[in-house]
Amino acid sequence: MLELLGSGLVSLWLEMAGVQIKPSDALDALTWQSSPGLVLAPDPNPAGNSTVAEYLKGLITSKLVAQNLIESQGIWMQSGPMLMANHQGTTPLPAASLTKIATSLVAFKTWGPDHQFQTLVSATGPVVNGVLQGDLVITGGGDPMFVWEEAIALGNTLNKMGIKQVKGNLVITGSFAMNFQRYPFLAGQMLKQALNYKTWTRPETYIYSIMPKGTPKPQVVIAGNVKVEAQPNPQQTLLVRHYSLPLQKLIKEMNVFSNNEMAEMLAESVGGAAVVQSTAANLARVPNSEIQLINGSGLGPENRISPRAVCAMLMAMQQEAAAHQLNLADLFPTSGFDRRGTLHTRHIPVATAIKTGTLRDVSALAGVMPTRDRGLVWFAILNRGSNISAFRAGQDKLLQRLVQLLQVAPSVPYVLTPHSGINSLPELGATNRNEVLVKS
Repeated sequence: MLELLGSGLVSLWLEMAGVQIKPSDALDALTWQSSPGLVLAPDPNPAGNSTVAEYLKGLITSKLVAQNLIESQGIWMQSGPMLMANHQGTTPLPAASLTKIATSLVAFKTWGPDHQFQTLVSATGPVVNGVLQGDLVITGGGDPMFVWEEAIALGNTLNKMGIKQVKGNLVITGSFAMNFQRYPFLAGQMLKQALNYKTWTRPETYIYSIMPKGTPKPQVVIAGNVKVEAQPNPQQTLLVRHYSLPLQKLIKEMNVFSNNEMAEMLAESVGGAAVVQSTAANLARVPNSEIQLINGSGLGPENRISPRAVCAMLMAMQQEAAAHQLNLADLFPTSGFDRRGTLHTRHIPVATAIKTGTLRDVSALAGVMPTRDRGLVWFAILNRGSNISAFRAGQDKLLQRLVQLLQVAPSVPYVLTPHSGINSLPELGATNRNEVLVKS
């Protein structure tokens, strides 16, 4: 890196990126400012290129990939203005859940990190002696993580308002999902069950057991049935406005567990796959042809993204997050900090923020890794073949080999340190996200 600083390449690249900075601070700037559209030169250190060449050769010798199918594998590695390795880097390939990077980027840009989706709770009649004389109406607002804890907390809020029974039906309108079940009738059935602890089965009982001690058990008995209606009753009275977790937390949970239903709901919130595709390409400054999406989750091989575009979207995500005093580790699982979901059983170098992707014949890994000699190394590895577990092991070994050659970073950079700490869990079931709108 020092020889590049001396050559003026980094300073030139930073200037082109719109960064005004003293040469002495260029190395620090390089840890956060990146863009594939501003690649100025190949890396003079062959470590990345030779390591990737060995990796590709190993895929063939181990018979993971046939010689004539090696072009179905895609790799892009970049550090600042330096292209470290490129194999089919600009070719759109089946990306599986790397698609969620596009969804994350566009949702974050559209809504901002603090946005909360609203679920409205209304009544079509008065409350008399604890009994709602009408229907309880739920109007969904696209909350992708309304789960058991949230329903239990809502039931307790209704109880505090004096509502113990509902004489009518539980009516579902709008975009309402529960426990990642997007079919409104089934989501409504789960909500009806959650609101009355006497009807709980094993899932609700377990979730309640891990909620804070002293959490009351709700009892809102609904006499009628679950009904789905296209439009809410204009005569209804708004009782409670429930707020989702902030978007930043939703994106992090979606990516930690690579949750397809959450991704689909977030993509729908911004206008669907076509909007995600075009907006992501624009934000990442890559050709539209390098991002081809049919949905927001990555389900289906028709979702194709080039390795370069994957890295570009991660870099754009980093810049968007920085504008809100956040970083990539606040939005993606990061080795050494998160021990849940897709990082489980992986052997990723410490402080590497990642996104995985898996289909029946696709295994993908992308992210950013800190090193001593090359600062942040952005990477995307898209494998095509049937032996998913072997591909995963190979991806981890490739990163471990690279960090061996480029040396472990002396400290974890800010952009890869989550604000929430190690293995932080979202605060589900918080009653302060239920805004009561009528006096009891």
